[in-house]
Amino acid sequence: MDYKTGGAVTNRSGLDKTLDVLRPGDALVVWKLDRLGRSLSHLVELVNQLKEREVGFRSLQESIDTTSGVGKLVFHIFASLAEFERDMIRERTLAGLESARARGRMGGRPKALDKKRAAMARSMHRDKNLTVKEICETLGIGKTTFYRYVKAA
Repeated sequence: MDYKTGGAVTNRSGLDKTLDVLRPGDALVVWKLDRLGRSLSHLVELVNQLKEREVGFRSLQESIDTTSGVGKLVFHIFASLAEFERDMIRERTLAGLESARARGRMGGRPKALDKKRAAMARSMHRDKNLTVKEICETLGIGKTTFYRYVKAA
């Protein structure tokens, strides 16, 4: 099976091999910025590394070419806008979570067992008449969940 690695992964062997063969005067060409990396900081870091090695960068979809002054400016404007957008999303998310907490809503997955059923699971386990499998079937939980509640006691 042939696996391909996306831009969200920072350590990518194909990209590493490509970067190793680039020489001064070469240009790294990608179809779209998000193919190189999904993290803005990673993108900027890569483009700066290329600049230090005197290697250009071009993105075909966004028409960015860092081998020219205008291309460098456009890249950094896009990078700044993307960072601003990410900060706004983070602020909105945190505000939404705070608002939900103020209304008494808590995030996360609901507990599999309430306190009464958790005590029952521990009691059944101490009794030794039932197997773990039987206890789990009775309570409708998995073994991992069962052991988590028994260990927490």
